[in-house]
Amino acid sequence: MQTFPLLLLLPLSLFLLSNLLVPITSNSEGDALYALRRSVKDPNNVLQSWDPTLVDPCTWFHVTCDSANHVTRLDLGNAKLSGNLVPELGNLEHLQYLELYMNELVGSIPKEIGRLKSLISLDLYHNNLTGSIPSSLKNLHNLNFLRLNGNRLSGRIPRQLTKLGNLKIIDVSDNDLCGTIPTSGSFSKFSEESFKNNPRLEGPELMGFVRYENGGTC
Repeated sequence: MQTFPLLLLLPLSLFLLSNLLVPITSNSEGDALYALRRSVKDPNNVLQSWDPTLVDPCTWFHVTCDSANHVTRLDLGNAKLSGNLVPELGNLEHLQYLELYMNELVGSIPKEIGRLKSLISLDLYHNNLTGSIPSSLKNLHNLNFLRLNGNRLSGRIPRQLTKLGNLKIIDVSDNDLCGTIPTSGSFSKFSEESFKNNPRLEGPELMGFVRYENGGTC
């Protein structure tokens, strides 16, 4: 049986080992961002630097990372992007700011965004998003800012969102939401301005008098 000198096998071993040491997180985050790139049209080439051959997406424009090379911020507001959000965004587990406002995005808000437990700000306002507000957003316990205004969202406001104790601003105005406005928990401090211009929204929930139905159509 033919044998190979140890010195010839050593470079191959080092190569295989180096591949095993590539951070899995960087790969999954890069894959998630590139899934978004594939899903949208980008007439101004703002995503041109998003090169899928690079393991580390921290070198891409409009992407901010922390010292551990985790993606913490995505700044693509007013970038003229059109197309759909992708469920892979839920893989950006260290993301704190998701800024995709003032684009031409369509379709629904992926329920997987509810997995972004580090998220502080979710800004999807002034797009053409449809469907309901995902109840999975109840898991975003660090969320301070939720701005979904100026879309075409429908259905009820998930009552589970009242459990978001850190929520400072919510704006779901200028949509097609229906039902009643929750008034308990964190929602007790929000004015009706946050909910205006939803023609089918009936007004604040009267605790003890109005039965608030979770989910479903109005």
